[in-house]
Amino acid sequence: MDGPRLTHDRISTCFGELVLVSDEEGVLRALSLPGRDSWLEGSLRRQYGTNVSREGKAPAAIKAALADYCDGDMSALSRIRWTTRGTALQQRVWDALYAIPVGETTSYAALAASIGSPDAVRAVGAANGANPVAIVVPCHRVVGSDGSLTGFGGGLPMKMALLRHEGANVAELRTRDLFD
Repeated sequence: MDGPRLTHDRISTCFGELVLVSDEEGVLRALSLPGRDSWLEGSLRRQYGTNVSREGKAPAAIKAALADYCDGDMSALSRIRWTTRGTALQQRVWDALYAIPVGETTSYAALAASIGSPDAVRAVGAANGANPVAIVVPCHRVVGSDGSLTGFGGGLPMKMALLRHEGANVAELRTRDLFD
């Protein structure tokens, strides 16, 4: 696969150190949560083949938008230009994730129904987990049908922190017990 020239940069945020991967046009291509470097490498390989990112500086506009988001401007993420590569289903899921309003959550089943594939809950969950631009495309806003916090690449504490930061009603959410 031929792809754009990508650069990566590590930035400190209120949620820890993130790795931002952007292209020559300043468009976000991937965002890695703390401790997810190996996931990021695999994601980039799946999206762009052998194209390896080189170290560089993240675009100032992306860094500023993330800083503003951390400072409480919930609309700031909408200023980040992003694009991804994935299957048609993944693209539909990521577009649907992007449409979830700040402070709200949805279930995997509702997300599957919203893209016209109500029987594809597992595939929607897999696409959610493969989201290469977490936070910006808010996969953390998806919870279990029973209102429980479920899988998140950055870990459930990070998912809860993001939801709290965005003003979601986390009192209604619960974490699944090991034997649920």
